[in-house]
Amino acid sequence: MAHHRNGPAARRRTVGLTQETLAEHMQVDRSTVTRWESGRTAPQPWMRPRLARLLRVDAEGLNDLLTAKSPGDLDGQDFLDHAMLHPGRVDLPAVATLRAHLDDCADRYDRVPSASLIAEAAGQLNRIAHVAAGAGRGRVQRELHVLHAEACALMGQLVWDASQRRDHTTAKTYYEQSAGLARHLRDATLEARALLRTCYVALYGARDAHVGLALAGRAAETAAPTSPALSGLALLHVAEAHAMLRSTTDCERALARAERQLGRADGSDAAADLVSPTQFGRLAGSCYLSLGDHRRAETLLTSTAKKLRDRRKSRAIVLGNLTLAHIRQREVEAAVASLTEAIAELETTRGGGGMNIVFGAARELRPWRQEPLVAEVHDRLLALMTAA
Repeated sequence: MAHHRNGPAARRRTVGLTQETLAEHMQVDRSTVTRWESGRTAPQPWMRPRLARLLRVDAEGLNDLLTAKSPGDLDGQDFLDHAMLHPGRVDLPAVATLRAHLDDCADRYDRVPSASLIAEAAGQLNRIAHVAAGAGRGRVQRELHVLHAEACALMGQLVWDASQRRDHTTAKTYYEQSAGLARHLRDATLEARALLRTCYVALYGARDAHVGLALAGRAAETAAPTSPALSGLALLHVAEAHAMLRSTTDCERALARAERQLGRADGSDAAADLVSPTQFGRLAGSCYLSLGDHRRAETLLTSTAKKLRDRRKSRAIVLGNLTLAHIRQREVEAAVASLTEAIAELETTRGGGGMNIVFGAARELRPWRQEPLVAEVHDRLLALMTAA
């Protein structure tokens, strides 16, 4: 059993690095950093000097970080059983262990089918809710309520994705629970995250740009005093809602505001982990696709797809949108190439957003269905649909 190390993650946050930023500096995938921090693997000896410099520690300090274990995690399942039986005795190290389990589940979201994570996430949510209800007052109780809100948001995300973005009701119920806990805690960043998740359901599920615009705007405004990263991300979705409404001026104004806010974010931002270097290109490309500027969308989406590595569900969405940009410029061979890449990602992840976009792109390819390349990719899509 891997023991979760809180030291490396805490030190990374202290020096202002996200997992993705550290991964870029180390020239590894984000999943590699996640495995280091969870204790499942350790960095190779030749990588350690660079890692030590980035974490601003010496060789001995790095060794201490990599070998230290969370006190609450030392007993494994016994600890979790004890927490369930005696929630009033849970302390901060125990909360850190509960968080490590939830973070590990969330880190796998972009690489595996959501359906495979639901049972595990539901078990963690129930455990966290039970312990939070029985915990005493003070910082421990607050940290548990924060964790409870985050677990509700993750469950909503998993359920919605596993349903291929069809089960709006269940997802919104979880997001409302998360927002309610955030308001109780007076945590603006946490509330804005829940609002933004609800916005996704409106924009990409119900396809209601007006409701999505209102929710994204509320999320941006709520997050602005505490998290430029989250406010900037919400403004990207404000831009996308305007693009869906065919308002180029409002869309580009929101993109500019988003870029300014994202430029203000740093490693101390509470929502820094939500934003990656590819975020702007992904959303801006989607905006220009909706606005009918297919060449500009193609440029942004091509660049973004090359930068995405282990975020496979996100990459499938980008590739699906890139396929649409090619189709609408009647670039059939390029469309088939990007669609084939998207299908390859979806064969292992089953991401709901990517599945929807890919099947939509396939419908737009029907005028060329007699061409051998198109017929071949349709056969592969049929196999994907059957397996799903």
